[in-house]
This record gives sequence, C-alpha cells and structure tokens, in this order.
Amino acid sequence: MSDKIDFQLLSFGMRRIGWIRFWTQSILSVVVTAVLLFSNVVNNSEGQISLTPGLSLTTVSLILLLFSLWQGWLIVRTGRAIASNARPSRGETSKLIKRGLINDLLGILFGLIGYQALMGALFIQASSQTTGQLITASSDIPITGLEILSVLSNTQVISAHFFGLCFSLWLLRRIYK
Repeated sequence: MSDKIDFQLLSFGMRRIGWIRFWTQSILSVVVTAVLLFSNVVNNSEGQISLTPGLSLTTVSLILLLFSLWQGWLIVRTGRAIASNARPSRGETSKLIKRGLINDLLGILFGLIGYQALMGALFIQASSQTTGQLITASSDIPITGLEILSVLSNTQVISAHFFGLCFSLWLLRRIYK
C-alpha cells in the first residue's frame, strides 16, 4: 500500500514541477525571442561595435531552451505515466531528467560565453567614450538601450536554464529518495 502512495506522490511531484518548469521557461523564452527579434530588426548606428557574436551565442542558448521546454513537457507526461499501471522504470525516468540537466548546463554555458562576448563589446564601446565633453568624434557613440536590452535577453535565457537545472536536480533527488 505504501508503494502506491509513494508512486502517487512521485507522480504528483513530477507533474507539478514539470508544469512549473515548463511555464517558467516558456515565459522567459517568449521574452528572449521578442528581444532577439527586436534587436535583429532594428539596425545599429554606424560606428557601434557589433554584438553579433554574443547574440549568436544567445540564440544557440535559446534553441537549447526550446529543447528544454520539450523536456519539461516529457517530464509532465512521465509524471502522468507513473500514476498509471504502465509506469516507466526509475532508469528511464532518471535518463530523461539527466538529459534535461545536460541540456540546461549546455544552455548556461553558451549563455555565459555569449554574455562575456556582449559585455566585452560594450566595455570596449564604453571605454572609448569621452566623459564630460561634447561628442564631436564619430567614434564617441553612446551605448544604446537596445544594446542593454540584448544583455538583458542573454540574462533571461541564462535564468531560464538555471531554473530548469534546479527543477531537474530536485526531481532527480526525488526519484532516488
């Protein structure tokens, strides 16, 4: 009897955490996608340093986030299957969660490298500006809000992968409990 209760609790926990993970990452992926599309539509002014390498790595991290969304949906389905008689094995379930964990780690890695590229370009641009003087040279172009928004999109994608990582670790702990 206690096994049935344990499976019901595990099923409920996996479904709940799977949905929280799915919706958290969905909302953050919509924000990241909107910002990346907006930054690609609006052209940078002349003389600004290109943020393309950082935005490309952010896009790779976003693609990994979309795969992580699919993994979140699979976790919800696995949670439903655990409550039924045709439940997956502990090994299959842990393999699913570990695959999502690796995906989120790769997403964080690409996001952090993209963040370094974005901040490096913005640092070079900020350090070439003269302070306290009228802008007379064409190389003194200030950092725009769009560039800061690009950094924000990168931070959002890192946050989404971090939440997925935390939820995956909790689920893995719960399975082996």
